[in-house]
Amino acid sequence: MTALEPLVARTSDFIRDTVIPVEYDVIVHGRVVDDALRLDLQKKAKDAGVFGPLSDVRYGGLGLDTRAQARVLEAAGASLLGPLSVNGSAPDDGNIHLLAHAGTPEQKERYLAPLASGDIRSSIAMTEPAPGAGSDPSLLRTRAERTGSGWVINGAKHFTTGADGAGFTICVAATADGPTMFLVDQDNPGLRVGRRMPTLDHSVPGGHCEVDFMDCAVTGDAVLGEVGLGMEYAQVRLAPSRLVFCMNWLGLAVRAHEMAARHITGRTAFGVPIAEHGMAQGLVADSEIDIAASRGLIRTAAEAIDTAGPSSSAARHHASIAKTFVSEAVWRILDRAVQLHGGLGVCEDHLVARFLVEARAFRIYEGPSEVLRWSIARRVLRTVR
Repeated sequence: MTALEPLVARTSDFIRDTVIPVEYDVIVHGRVVDDALRLDLQKKAKDAGVFGPLSDVRYGGLGLDTRAQARVLEAAGASLLGPLSVNGSAPDDGNIHLLAHAGTPEQKERYLAPLASGDIRSSIAMTEPAPGAGSDPSLLRTRAERTGSGWVINGAKHFTTGADGAGFTICVAATADGPTMFLVDQDNPGLRVGRRMPTLDHSVPGGHCEVDFMDCAVTGDAVLGEVGLGMEYAQVRLAPSRLVFCMNWLGLAVRAHEMAARHITGRTAFGVPIAEHGMAQGLVADSEIDIAASRGLIRTAAEAIDTAGPSSSAARHHASIAKTFVSEAVWRILDRAVQLHGGLGVCEDHLVARFLVEARAFRIYEGPSEVLRWSIARRVLRTVR
C-alpha cells in the first residue's frame, strides 16, 4: 500500500459518512448550498484530515501533485458536495493554482492564504455578455486604464461563478499593453454583483452572477502577474482547472454507475433480475469502458502537468483531450444510470436525475467541447506541415 492509499480511503469514508447525507438533504429537501454549509463541511473535512488536496501544506493543504490529486478528487467527487467540502471545486481550484504561480508574496499572504485555508471564497470575471469575450478571449471588452495611483476598470461580466459572497474577484481586463489580471476586493465600491443567473446547476455557493465594474479603482499592486500577460496566466490556470473538473465529475459518475448496478441487481422484470438482461448489461459495460478510458486520459494529462508544467503545450493538449472526452463520458454514464433506474431515475429521490442535470454544464464550462476539438486538431495539424 502506497502512502496515498490511506488518504484516498479516508476521503471516501468522509464523503460516504459525512457529505452524502447532507447531499440528500440538498437534493431532496431543498437545503440551500450556502457559506454556512460550506464552512461546516470544510471544518469536518479538516477534522478528518482530507482538506486541501489542491493546496500547499503551508496553507493547511495536503501538498499533492496532480497525479495524486486525481485519485483523491475522484474519491471526493462521489458527492456533488464533495469537492466543495475539501476545497477542491471551481473557481477556487484554479484561483489557488493561479495565485500560487503568479502572486507576489504580499498577494499570497492577503489572498492565497485565506482562500487555500477555506476562510474565504473567490471568483474570476472573464466571460462577458455578447459581443464580449466568451470562448474567444480576443473579444475582451472590459478595459482598465492607468491612473496616477493605479488603475480604473470598466466593463460588464456574466457567468462569474461564486461572485455573490466571494472575498475577492480576479478581473480580466484589456489594457494598452494587452489583457491583464487584477485582484479586486469584493467590497470595492466599483465592483457590483448583480443577479444570480438561473442555471441548471444549483450546487455552487454564490451562484453564477452578473458583475459590473463601474469606475472600479484599484492600486498598482492589484495587478496579478505582469501587465499585458493575462492570457498567458490564464493558460497556467486552464489545464489544471480543466483536469480538476474531470476528476470531480468522474467521481460522481462512478458513484451513479455503482448505484445503477445495485438497483438492477435487486429489481426484477420479466421473471429475472434486470441485471440478467443483455440490454442492461450492455449499458453497464459501456459505462465501465467510459470510466476506464476517462481515468487513463486524466492520468496522462496529470503526468504532463507534473512533468512538463501546467502551461506547456503537452499539458494543454492532454488536458483538452481529457476534458472533451470525460465531460461527454460523464454525461453518457449518468444518462445510462438514469435509464437503468427506470421511472425512478427521473425522480430526484433517487439522486441520479439531479446528478445528470448538474453535470450538463461540464461540457461547456472551462471550454466547450467544440472549441477544444478545434484546439486539439490544430495542434495535430501543425505537426504535419
